[in-house]
Amino acid sequence: MRNKSNQQLGLSADAHDIIYTIMLDKFKTMGRTALDKAKESAKQAAAEAKANVKQQPQGETQYIVALDIGTEFVKALIGKISPNEGDIEIVGVGRKHQALTDMQSGAISDISSVAENCDQALAQAEEQAGVSVRTAVIGIAGELVKGTTTTVRVARKVGDKPLDVAEMERIIKLVQSRAEAKAKQQLAVELGGKEVDVRLVNSALVSIEIDGYPVANPIGFQGKNVVVQLYTAFAPLIHIGALERTAQQLDLDLLAVAAEPFAVARSVVGDDPNATLNAILMDVGGGTTDIAVINDGGVQGTKMFGIGGRAYTRSIERDLGISFEQAEKLKLALATDQLSDKKRRAVVEKSLQKTLDVWTSGVELALGEFEKLDHLPYRLYLCGGGSSLDMLMDSLEETDWYKDLPFTRKPVIKHIQPGQVVGIKDTTGDVADHTFITAMGLLRVGMDTLHFAGPSGAAGIREKLDRMLRV
Repeated sequence: MRNKSNQQLGLSADAHDIIYTIMLDKFKTMGRTALDKAKESAKQAAAEAKANVKQQPQGETQYIVALDIGTEFVKALIGKISPNEGDIEIVGVGRKHQALTDMQSGAISDISSVAENCDQALAQAEEQAGVSVRTAVIGIAGELVKGTTTTVRVARKVGDKPLDVAEMERIIKLVQSRAEAKAKQQLAVELGGKEVDVRLVNSALVSIEIDGYPVANPIGFQGKNVVVQLYTAFAPLIHIGALERTAQQLDLDLLAVAAEPFAVARSVVGDDPNATLNAILMDVGGGTTDIAVINDGGVQGTKMFGIGGRAYTRSIERDLGISFEQAEKLKLALATDQLSDKKRRAVVEKSLQKTLDVWTSGVELALGEFEKLDHLPYRLYLCGGGSSLDMLMDSLEETDWYKDLPFTRKPVIKHIQPGQVVGIKDTTGDVADHTFITAMGLLRVGMDTLHFAGPSGAAGIREKLDRMLRV
């Protein structure tokens, strides 16, 4: 494990106490000598790998690491940011499998074990990159992460006064405040009336209109009525606290925490201010399914529900009365067409179909909540390991699951490929498929954050607006 730095990331006392209690209870029940020895061995291997790398250079070239802490795997990507071109080169890749008890519905449930897994993934990536990286972006997922687009209409007292940055900042803060209240209300309903403290993790402009006229840059315009649409994502403090604690144990400087569907959206939209992409992006992970709807290049909203790849494995485990590990092998054998026993294959497919039906209903419900859109984009792009199941892709392509939703035509179903990610190039050859898209999106969020955190005097108007939204 990395040595602790004196500079500690902020963590509330309440979150610290809760996390400490969870860890203490875990340690009290862990009488597993073999596991301890295995972890010690892993620590030693990580330390040896780090001994072979050098500290990050202090010149113009910057490095960041994206940590995609998934239910099934931790993925670490080290990105080298080109100071002139503004692109990212992936120079290091690491991956580590998670234990069954490490995550729960996309959120960390065992900080110590997850930190160990992250450490090993980081060690792999750093050894390949030949550089040690401290600046990190970490993804956050789970059903309690709320991402919505909020619309606020502001009637200005003096319509002939040009809008300036200070006034736009006040309007944006008003939108964010209303969005936070809405997120808290949603969580209270879902948790049976229990109030939950939340924190803003991502914010992005969707559209601005002045007296009904759409503008890309509102500064300098006159008008009486300003309508701002802003995408915001909020997450419970307890979940963010767990990520911060994990970063502390890894001695990482946490640059940003990003809602994972937002990160996926950033991966395919890029920086083009004239982008007109219309698509539904779906990240099917091990514990959750995250959905983002993109309309005219802007994030209209994100939804998450707690069914992912492990739910399919659990179904096989229950129906066949076998262990989780055996069920996972059967699922993978079916996916790779290596299950030759026709009778066993039929039983496995029947078991998977039950979970697939429930998952499809979850997709319908999630997309049905985008009521403000006249119609849904017909392009549906998938990523994440859970979407590797052929039955899932076939169901989306061949059934009429979409008939009660506002599509103008039958959806086109495709996987997002690494080559489609804007501004990120893999130089390792290891980022080969759709399972790395979320981590690539986190790199994109990291580059955005570094860019908009630069000296304010050098920023243009659009950069100043974007800096207001940086969390």
